[in-house]
Amino acid sequence: MPDRSLVVFPAYRDNPYLNLMLLAPRAAGWNVVETLRLEQLEGHLGHLGGGDVFHMHWTSPIVQRADDDHEAARARLDRFRTAVDAARSRGARLVWTIHNVLPHDARHLDLELELDRYLAATADVVHVMNSDTPAAVSEYYRLDPSRVVRIPHPSYQGVYPASSSRDDARDALGLAPDDRAVLAFGQMRPYKGLDLLIEAVRTLAPAERPVLLLAGRTSDEDRATIDTMLGDDLRAVREHDHVEDVDVQRWFRAADVAVFPYRRVLNSGALHLAASFEVPAVLPDEPHLRAEFGGEGWVRWFDPADAVTSLAGVLAGPVGAAEGATGFSRRLAPFGRSREYAGLLDEVAGVGATAR
Repeated sequence: MPDRSLVVFPAYRDNPYLNLMLLAPRAAGWNVVETLRLEQLEGHLGHLGGGDVFHMHWTSPIVQRADDDHEAARARLDRFRTAVDAARSRGARLVWTIHNVLPHDARHLDLELELDRYLAATADVVHVMNSDTPAAVSEYYRLDPSRVVRIPHPSYQGVYPASSSRDDARDALGLAPDDRAVLAFGQMRPYKGLDLLIEAVRTLAPAERPVLLLAGRTSDEDRATIDTMLGDDLRAVREHDHVEDVDVQRWFRAADVAVFPYRRVLNSGALHLAASFEVPAVLPDEPHLRAEFGGEGWVRWFDPADAVTSLAGVLAGPVGAAEGATGFSRRLAPFGRSREYAGLLDEVAGVGATAR
């Protein structure tokens, strides 16, 4: 079989989702080219031809990296389109994964929408993880159903160490046996609704308040904001840096429930971590999330229209067991999803099965 190149952009080396999904393509012989900067991407796209694939993931590095300079953002968008169009004219294929409806905290919204509409119209395959993605993005751009392929987000079953017991994890974080612990895991950023969770806990009577477990990389500015929000009346155990793989188990093993109080979310890797560690999860009751997880017994729901009161109600008492979480994680075992992705690449590149 001739060499085939798969250019992945942006390729964040510490992103577990990308690392898992690329396992099977690498094993199948794809030459995986990972790049982070537009300037590098232009060069890599210049070498692609028939049988090669460009896989676009998060769109924010294109126009969002130009700060407040609209003309510079426009120039970056034009350069990106020129490079992609040229690669496709030589026979390369384009796959786009929709991770978010729009980039979080997006600048240059008009250009971002232009970019998304270009990708939606141009991609040979639009990969979605949430089955309701076409409806979720329909306010901003339309997806052609004939080019939409769903491969769900993989679980993290067997990926992270899981040798720690609950008692050991709670001891390490300074929790007493009868402490109720609520986990918010992942990068601490404003759109993730941490303020809603903190206020929900604050509305509870002092004796009913759980301990907050906050773990994930945080900017200095956002950490100062969190300090202020917590005040001196709430108890929290915090790690505001990247959590090493070996330590991920500690936070989930210690937690009674993981809360995702997002204001805007389409897909969440941390949610799959909760399932993999058999921790009940709380999600905003949004239509696209209901469509994907409505039948899961390990998921609880809060009303985003009255988030603080609704979250407080969920957290006021025991949330129960993570019923069905193990089966969910097994169904979405990582290498199985990666093999689906490798098969998709073969199809779109015209190798073996007929391209979609």
